[in-house]
Amino acid sequence: MSDLKVLEHALPVAPLKIAALESCTELGQKVNDYIVQFRKDTSKETLSSPVFSSYQMDNYLIECRCPRFGSGEAKGTIRETVRGKDLFVMVDVCNYSLTYSVNGHLNHMSPDDHYQDLKRIISAANGKAHRVNVLMPFLYESRQHKRSKRESLDCAMALRELVDMGVSNIMTFDAHDPRVQNAIPLIGFDNFNPPYQFMKALLRAEPELKVDKEHLMIVSPDEGAMHRAVYFSNVLGVEMGMFYKRRDYSTIVNGKNPIVAHEFLGSDVRGKDLIVVDDMISSGESMLDVAKQLKDRGAARVFVCTTFGLFTNGMEIFDDYYNKGYIDRLITTNLTYLPPETLNKPYFVVADMSKFIALIIDSMNHDISIGAVLDPTKRIHALMEKHKKKLAEKK
Repeated sequence: MSDLKVLEHALPVAPLKIAALESCTELGQKVNDYIVQFRKDTSKETLSSPVFSSYQMDNYLIECRCPRFGSGEAKGTIRETVRGKDLFVMVDVCNYSLTYSVNGHLNHMSPDDHYQDLKRIISAANGKAHRVNVLMPFLYESRQHKRSKRESLDCAMALRELVDMGVSNIMTFDAHDPRVQNAIPLIGFDNFNPPYQFMKALLRAEPELKVDKEHLMIVSPDEGAMHRAVYFSNVLGVEMGMFYKRRDYSTIVNGKNPIVAHEFLGSDVRGKDLIVVDDMISSGESMLDVAKQLKDRGAARVFVCTTFGLFTNGMEIFDDYYNKGYIDRLITTNLTYLPPETLNKPYFVVADMSKFIALIIDSMNHDISIGAVLDPTKRIHALMEKHKKKLAEKK
């Protein structure tokens, strides 16, 4: 049974409302439009029940804002009733493009600022909404998921704080370490991954790509990304390799131990197309060094797939590596803010996640199993079959 057919036979927990904070208004609008379309396609017999009186609407977004005082302090406001609603709050903690003024000085919003705004909107809805759910694509402080000596456990503390505020479900994507959910063992925590969207975007950009052991290989840029590469290689039926990082643990540069060298473990990459998959690109130096080493080893093309493209040092280094032939495609999602100039890059491909998020929210609102959503294997296999047929027809 299709996902939409399952939804037709389930009752919603409560009327749906989505609070997309200013950090993700564009993504929130796309998600809303998909849900509107999903519910327009619902069978007319189902909608005749009074239970579905507010089910089919033209808009599920509510107006919410976090205005600031001249001192930089803020408050959360919701401009319409959320009483009895199943509220999904969406926030992009990585959207640095937003600014606010503090005593006349312009500040760019940091992840800390976005997280505080999230709590403000939750606070404004608490005691009124039937249920509060948080969709935070980039999990706040996810890279500070474990303690080394005298350090704070920021991610665990943030999750505990959200639970204490009454949040019922937390949804995120490609958490740096999903085991951080152990901090909230009795609360719903779902970690989604975008391999299907990666392959769909890659095949759209490279329709002639041959997906077999002779022509394609998956590469993990480090040991931490191994599970992503293992899944990709298994579901596509191709080989994989990995790099491991040799670091200088006697030195700290920009908050981390610098990488001395990348060492490769795997079969010969000569003449093959390679997909390098990881959860995020921060500055990009590590990923680009991996791409360069693969090209130096004779790789045909290198396609970089990353869930979060943060590009903290700008895009110039990526332009340089593309012009030198070290990378052929850079695929990332629209889960976090992307500077407008990235969309015009010849090598840049966006994997749109809005339909996927809409399906997640709609499924959660109906309180149905999201097991099929969590496991994209069948979708990838169907995509590969369709791709192989297209290639066969062209011969």
